[in-house]
Amino acid sequence: MSTQTPEQAIAQTPTETAVRTHAINWFEIPCDDLDRATEFYETVLGAKMHRESQSARSIFATDPTGTGGMLVKRGYRRPGRGGALVYLNCDGILDAVLSRVARAGGLILMPKTEVPGGYGHFACMRDSEGNHIGLHSH
Repeated sequence: MSTQTPEQAIAQTPTETAVRTHAINWFEIPCDDLDRATEFYETVLGAKMHRESQSARSIFATDPTGTGGMLVKRGYRRPGRGGALVYLNCDGILDAVLSRVARAGGLILMPKTEVPGGYGHFACMRDSEGNHIGLHSH
């Protein structure tokens, strides 16, 4: 039970909205078959993922100060098209990434499309697990 008065609680309430550098700092993409999903993303993105032996996760290669994420196999999280849409960074390689999707077992759902206002290009794919994933490049 709090010993603060309502006035003390109000005095501690932030009066300004915090502005963060990135809206996302971590993401998880669920999968049923971690080996298949890891191979899919390594093939499509052209980058090795970090996976510890006997682990139910594969971590995307990223700069330590950047936004990170992983593939994860959990009983309570199921892959599919109805969840949140995550956009993976494909700066400078979007065309190459899209060219590898079908070969890796995925499907292009939306081809490379310009983002109005000079914000680059995006595309969407279905991965090997049935997740809908966005791809973005400036």
